[in-house]
Amino acid sequence: MNTSQLILHSENALHPPLRALVFFLFGVLAVLNGAATPIAPSELAAPKIERVAGTLYFRVQPSVAGRRYQLQYSDTMGVGSWLNIGEVAIGNGSNLEMTTPFTAAVSKRFFRLALDGVVVVPEGFSLIPASSFIMGDSDSASPDPLAPRVTVTASAFYIEKHEVTKALWDNVRIWGATNGYTDLRTGGGKGSDHPVQTVSWYDAVKWCNARSQKDGLAPVYTVSGAVMKIGVAEPIANWSANGYRLPTEAEWEKAARGGVSGRRFPSGSNAINHNQANYRATPLYSYDLSGAVNNYHPIYATGLTPYTSPVGSFPFNGYELNEMAGNVSEWCWDWYGDSTYQNNSSDPRGPTSGSSRVHRGGNWIADAFSCRVALRASSAPTSSNNYTGFRVARSSVP
Repeated sequence: MNTSQLILHSENALHPPLRALVFFLFGVLAVLNGAATPIAPSELAAPKIERVAGTLYFRVQPSVAGRRYQLQYSDTMGVGSWLNIGEVAIGNGSNLEMTTPFTAAVSKRFFRLALDGVVVVPEGFSLIPASSFIMGDSDSASPDPLAPRVTVTASAFYIEKHEVTKALWDNVRIWGATNGYTDLRTGGGKGSDHPVQTVSWYDAVKWCNARSQKDGLAPVYTVSGAVMKIGVAEPIANWSANGYRLPTEAEWEKAARGGVSGRRFPSGSNAINHNQANYRATPLYSYDLSGAVNNYHPIYATGLTPYTSPVGSFPFNGYELNEMAGNVSEWCWDWYGDSTYQNNSSDPRGPTSGSSRVHRGGNWIADAFSCRVALRASSAPTSSNNYTGFRVARSSVP
């Protein structure tokens, strides 16, 4: 545990005036009625220490996503005397609170908040913090009955900033061909830096396993207890494995919203244009501000279809993700159904069975309506086409 920055609080049962005494190190602390508010270094969110009804509260408002926080105490402040209290808390970008009882029988006790290093986010990924969010259609004028507004809680997870490219698909597929993954499709791609497409849901799942094994990670998907490498049997997902996987529908929508609620598009806006996404413009929707009429993207509609664009061609959303609208639709884990849309659910993963799997995000041939964050679509998991690809997620396992 790296304790280079500490917030120290002393409680003294024999001398009540000293109970509010607060020591400081690498920061400035203001003391008033037993509460301490440190002004911490710029890279730290300002923690707050407060004693209420025999309980010490350590608050970090907001916490730093991925940072590890640990409460500790000591009776002497001697080297090696610090003991942990409770579990390590992982910052999620929201307000974080840890508590510990105040033991009045101890003549003096010192408390501190020890900080570990930030959890390393895998290269090319964004960490989506654990929190609740509003999922579903925010259009009050004509709400989508297939996507009602509900509150959903999602655990922290990683998701790749870009859609899987044809180059990356080929790299993993070639490795997989000599390691038991013998039936992955070639896949389509207009260029090496364009998203792969013409891959089925089953292809995407098996490719995720191949990439996991290639990178020395634990594969997520198994069939009858064995790593899924070939075929179209229904896999079981190990959600605690650290390997690559498809995002759930709820995870996808949370990531696409970029931390902003109640908006139509990943940009955080209620309107869309060709500067924000690769889609087909139409005059049907007032929120389509492209200025084009029944037209594909003016830059990328060249040569033969598909009119995809290189990944990363459009601005990031609030979670630093590209192309969450347009370009290619993206496979998700879930069977298509309504069980994801139960209010106050936690980590919903869709129905246990079905006939089609969810894909999200619109695509180069889709209109503005289909590029909305809340829009749901699905296809048979064995099907493939030139407007559907995927991006990968990973469970957050600090």
